[in-house]
Amino acid sequence: MSTKTFSLEKSKVKILLLEGVHKKSIEAFNDDGYTQIDYYTHALPEAELLKIIPKYHFIGIRSRTQINEKVLKVAKKLIAIGCFCIGTNQVNLEIAKSLGIPVFNSPYSNTRSVAELVIGEMIMLIRGIPHRSTAAHKGEWLKNSHNAFEVRGKTVGIIGYGHIGSQTGILAEAMGMKVLYYDIERKLSLGNAQSIKTIKELLNKSDFITLHVPNTKQTQNMFGYKEIRQMKKGSHLINASRGTVVDIEALADALKSKHLLGAAIDVFPKEPKSKEEKFESPLQNLDNVILSPHIGGSTIEAQENIGINTAHKLIDYSNLGNTDSTVNFPKVSLPILDKSHNRYLHIHENKPGVMKSINELFLKVGINVIGQYLQTNDQIGYVVFDTETVATGNDNLLKKLKNIPGTIRARELF
Repeated sequence: MSTKTFSLEKSKVKILLLEGVHKKSIEAFNDDGYTQIDYYTHALPEAELLKIIPKYHFIGIRSRTQINEKVLKVAKKLIAIGCFCIGTNQVNLEIAKSLGIPVFNSPYSNTRSVAELVIGEMIMLIRGIPHRSTAAHKGEWLKNSHNAFEVRGKTVGIIGYGHIGSQTGILAEAMGMKVLYYDIERKLSLGNAQSIKTIKELLNKSDFITLHVPNTKQTQNMFGYKEIRQMKKGSHLINASRGTVVDIEALADALKSKHLLGAAIDVFPKEPKSKEEKFESPLQNLDNVILSPHIGGSTIEAQENIGINTAHKLIDYSNLGNTDSTVNFPKVSLPILDKSHNRYLHIHENKPGVMKSINELFLKVGINVIGQYLQTNDQIGYVVFDTETVATGNDNLLKKLKNIPGTIRARELF
């Protein structure tokens, strides 16, 4: 725990955690002195969220809570948002940025969990377990080797060779599989994995295709009728990335025609918002498909890692002003200076003259700056000043910082 005296005492910082984020996150906050935490096991209706969010400094959510423009505009005290999950689509990142609110997530904490699920699904699919299991439930005994194979010696094609894709490749290779991958960026191959120049070539050569891409305009419906028909006849498709990536109708058609022998889908274009809402998909009632309810990262280990990791990112921003792991903000990594000092955070529009005005202000009031850390993006600038010790709570200086034209927000950290 830091020994600094914070302008806003940690015991007064109010934190809202929704959707049952792992309770290790509460421990992380408590261990660092943050005790004003309201915890909900579910998402809040927008009307209720609008009513209570104005009093909170931090909010932690998973995927169901929508932090839209309406919510952000009333959250006057909000300092930062933590997405205790992989994606951040549930937050209006541009509006948050314009209001000086950084958004943090935990993109790598569930890597192993997703990779293990994909490997398990490969084995289940190539052994024909889905339809054999369905038959057994109906009293049928399909004890034969028809369309049942080992994964050893087969080829897996990975589209998106990031943390999850590359981890999947490592596990697959350990099982004796050949690993091919395609990525729009140049990536270093791990093990004996081979980079393939085109998706078409990858589809033609692979017994399994597993998708590990983000949700962008380029990836929406990137896997449609054309791409599925380019896959090897008798191959399998696995999607544990984003629900908008695969054309589900086209996939259902390929499965019914036996062009594909099987598929495993964990994410869908439209997903229920709660367990009370009925799930519907064209893939239902197909006995060569594994359907799972978006649980790729839903293991105890992954959720614990996400809870701890995201909480500490919020704590680092609150304690130090660090934004090096934010998804919508200039990235600044800050040192802890040995000598006693004050720290000021200033978020402003990225336009000429702002930094000049800030520096002139410090010169005018006679405060010596011993460290200055600045990063900008196309819209905003984020600068942190460490100064020789002045009276904590220098409201006059802080007021003048806030009055500089182009200022979005400013605060004295300690």
